[in-house]
Amino acid sequence: MTRPLTNAEENPHAGKGSSVLLDIGDGVGAIVVTTPADLDDAEIERRPAGDPPPAHEDEERTHGHGRAHGGHRLPHVAVVPRSSPDGQLVHSAVFADVPTGRYDLYVLPDGPVRLTVDVLGGQVTEATWPVR
Repeated sequence: MTRPLTNAEENPHAGKGSSVLLDIGDGVGAIVVTTPADLDDAEIERRPAGDPPPAHEDEERTHGHGRAHGGHRLPHVAVVPRSSPDGQLVHSAVFADVPTGRYDLYVLPDGPVRLTVDVLGGQVTEATWPVR
């Protein structure tokens, strides 16, 4: 008799910096940002480049899914350590399913903007977070 596997049995590293599956294609890309280790567990948010910073007084936080404000949500992801192909530990933030466009990235809660990236459909945009 077989039984279904739990998430932990399927991937014991789930939620701990394991691999990320990216589904990119026409009009949808991804962003992978390598960061310094001191940003471990920080949350990085993205907004369309040039948009004003969000107002923080009436925030409704939804961990892992974005932040509600002004009637829409801004995606954010945590910086976590991941194993690189050569076995080294690398801190990174991964935004999957990103529509084509230019984005400002900053550490929550309110920046400042530290990086601006261009995302193209069907491609992974790789960037390095600037050293403070």
